[in-house]
Amino acid sequence: MTKAGGGKRAHSRVLLKKIIDRQAKAGVVGLGYVGLPLSIELVNAGFKVTGFDISGEKVKLLNSGRSDIDDISNADVKDAVSSGRLKTTTDFKKIAEMDTVSICVPTPLSKTKDPDVSYILSALNSIKKYLSKGTLVVLESTTYPGTTEDLILPILSEGGMKVGVDFFLAFSPERVDPGNPVYTTKNTPRVVGGITPECTKIARTFYSQTLPQVHTVSSTRAAEMVKLLENTFRSVNIGLVNEVAVMCDRLNLDVWEIIDAAATKPFGFMPFYPGPGLGGHCIPIDPHYLSWKLKSLNYYARFIELAGDINSRMPEYVVERITAMLNKRFAKALNKATILVLGVAYKRDIKDMRESPALDVISLLEDKGAKIHYNDPFVPLFDFNSGKHRSVKLTRSLLKRVDLVVIITDHTQYDYEMIVENSRAVFDTRNATKSVRKNRKKIELL
Repeated sequence: MTKAGGGKRAHSRVLLKKIIDRQAKAGVVGLGYVGLPLSIELVNAGFKVTGFDISGEKVKLLNSGRSDIDDISNADVKDAVSSGRLKTTTDFKKIAEMDTVSICVPTPLSKTKDPDVSYILSALNSIKKYLSKGTLVVLESTTYPGTTEDLILPILSEGGMKVGVDFFLAFSPERVDPGNPVYTTKNTPRVVGGITPECTKIARTFYSQTLPQVHTVSSTRAAEMVKLLENTFRSVNIGLVNEVAVMCDRLNLDVWEIIDAAATKPFGFMPFYPGPGLGGHCIPIDPHYLSWKLKSLNYYARFIELAGDINSRMPEYVVERITAMLNKRFAKALNKATILVLGVAYKRDIKDMRESPALDVISLLEDKGAKIHYNDPFVPLFDFNSGKHRSVKLTRSLLKRVDLVVIITDHTQYDYEMIVENSRAVFDTRNATKSVRKNRKKIELL
C-alpha cells in the first residue's frame, strides 16, 4: 500500500504537508484515559480522527456521543462525532487509510511485576497488516527504554519498509493526570523522540499542530526514559514521605504539620504528602518498568525497589492503625467492628479506581472479619474479590451507627464538618478534615 512515491524523501514531504494543512487522517489506537483526550484535541485542531478499540461496547458508546472517562464530557464527544471529525471502530482494516497512528494502549505489570506489553503487541499485530507507506506511528504507552526501537521497529519493518523513509516511528509519552483541572492534554508540554531525525521532525510537527509546547530529545529511548524518570521521582518522594508519616506516628508528631512547616522554605524543598497507598496507572507501575529493565543489565535499582516496598505496604499500615484505634477508643476487636470507608477512587473527584489503595484496605479489613460499608459519589458500584460492592447513602444515622469512618479518598463533595460531627471516630488518611478540627478529639490522622 502506498500513498506517495518518487524520491527518498517523498513520503516525508507529502506527510508533512498533510499534517500542516490538517489534511492528515489521524488514527488513535486505544480510547481510554489517554487515547480519548488525544482524539478530542486532534479533532479540535482540525484533524479527522478515527479511533480504534477492541471493545465494541466502548465504540458504540462513543459513536452515540457519550464519554466513559472523567476528563472528557458527553458534550465533547457528541460535538466531535456530530461534526464528522471523530469516528470510532473495531475494524483495524481502516488503519490503511490513516496518515498517523498513535498507540495509546495500557501497559500493566504482571503478577511478578514484569512489564506486560501484550496490549502493545496486540495493537502492533493489527497495525502492521494494514500499515501504508508514508505513515507516522507514535507509541504513547509508558514502557521501558528500548521498547520502540527493539520491539516495535522490527515488527513494523517485517514487510520490508524502511524506517525514516517508508514509514516514521517515534515515542511520545502520555502525561495525562486524570481529574487535574489545570493541566490537561491540551496544555501539558510534549516530549518526542524518533528513531531517525526525520521521524522526530515529523512527530514534532504533528504534535505542534495540537499542543503549544513540544520538546524533542535525541532518541526514542531518551523519550521513554523521560516518562519513567517523572514517575519514579514521584514514587520515591511519596515513599519517603510515607515513611516519615510512620516515623512521626512513632514520635507522636503530626506529619501534616511538619510538611506544612517545611513547605514554607522557598528553595530546596518540594512538598509531597503521605496517603493510604499509591493508585492510578502510572506511579504504582511505571518505576517497575525501569527497575525490570535495569535488572536485565545486572543493576539493582535500590531507590525504586525501596520506595515500592514502602508504598505497597501502606494499606497494611492503615489497617494496623485502624485496629489500634478501635482497641484504644472502644476496646473493640476489628472482627467485631463496622467500618465506613469514604472514597474508593484512587484520587479525589474522579471515578477511576485503577490500582486504588482503597481496594487493598477493604480487602484486608474484610479478611480480618470487619463489616465494611463504603460511600463514593463517583463510584456507585464495583466488583471485587468478595463480589459486588454498592455505595451506601451517606447519612447522619449511618455515621452515628458505624464504629469508625475511614477517609481514603478526599472528594471535595464531602461535607467533612457534618461527617466529623456525626461520627464516633474518624481515621483521616488524607488530611481532608484539616479545616474542621474543632472536633479534633474524634480524629486521628495518618
